[in-house]
Amino acid sequence: MRIPLTKKVEGFTVKEKSVSQLISEMGKTAYQGRKLAEAVDLWEKMVKEDDLVIVLGLAGSMSTAGQWTLVNWLIKNRFVDVIVSTGANVSEDIVDAMGLGYYQATQNINDEELLEADINRYYDVYGIETDYRKMEELLTEFLLTLKPDSPYSSMEILHLLGKYLSKKKIESITATAAENGVPIFSPALLDSAYGEAVLMAKNEGHNLIVDQVKEFDQFVGIGEKTKETAVIYVGGGVPKDFTQLLAISISPKTMDQQIPGREGNCRKSLQEYYYPHKYAIQITTDSPQWGGLSGCTLEEAKSWGKVSGKGKDVTCYCDATIALPLITHALNERVKADARKKRAPDFSWLFPKT
Repeated sequence: MRIPLTKKVEGFTVKEKSVSQLISEMGKTAYQGRKLAEAVDLWEKMVKEDDLVIVLGLAGSMSTAGQWTLVNWLIKNRFVDVIVSTGANVSEDIVDAMGLGYYQATQNINDEELLEADINRYYDVYGIETDYRKMEELLTEFLLTLKPDSPYSSMEILHLLGKYLSKKKIESITATAAENGVPIFSPALLDSAYGEAVLMAKNEGHNLIVDQVKEFDQFVGIGEKTKETAVIYVGGGVPKDFTQLLAISISPKTMDQQIPGREGNCRKSLQEYYYPHKYAIQITTDSPQWGGLSGCTLEEAKSWGKVSGKGKDVTCYCDATIALPLITHALNERVKADARKKRAPDFSWLFPKT
């Protein structure tokens, strides 16, 4: 077998340079520096392609780490079209957006003393419990404006919340998404401050119904109205799995009929159609050998028909608080402002009319 030796590893020249230039040079090296550069290249390719829906899966508690403003930037420039998030990321950002904020933690502090001081710790970040409660009270105030005993999907709740917060000039992720026509799904919404807000609203005699069946039907419906999909996973968990299902759960919805205009694949044994994500980027610190989804490789996803073997995918094993700032700044330098907005999909059909 003849092994191609076409690209040499190149070292760095230390001088003043842009973030984009630095990452391009990292692409000529190895390991995760090279993978980070490949992720930037692929994301840039995504935003320049027509008829492509880009879905961002956002796991963990990134907002407390100051990353929510980067998500807002991605939304405003339509470098993402749909977001699937933990409830934490689209609630804890509100604390900061309200002007309250989080604080860098100091070392050698007794956590029991933090509890006595009403301070919550997120690894190396402090949050004040009373600030968290103010956010929960704001969410409760909003929930009381919804129709009681009516089924809402998480996407509908978060879109209406975004409009509510936008009027209050609280530029959270949900507010920015509502202003820019980007739907947010949170399939584990109540595993966050929203769960407590729902109970607080119930104490006021207001019963809210979160309809996950309606939510999944809406989400899979996106796959019926697009030509191709691409995914970007920051972490894993529920947001990743929910997003992966977009590739394979259309067939049950369509009673195993192929979607007109989409190039589908068919499992011959079942006559079941699937539509793998054309492009995929994964930023994770988890390893695959433990069997968890957060570390599951994109290659494994191909066995399910969730990621295309004909497209392109990149996994970068890196802390998202390192990778995401570098990627967004490089994209800012490479892609002209408003260039993506002209080709971004329209999801007005998805949003609630009230």
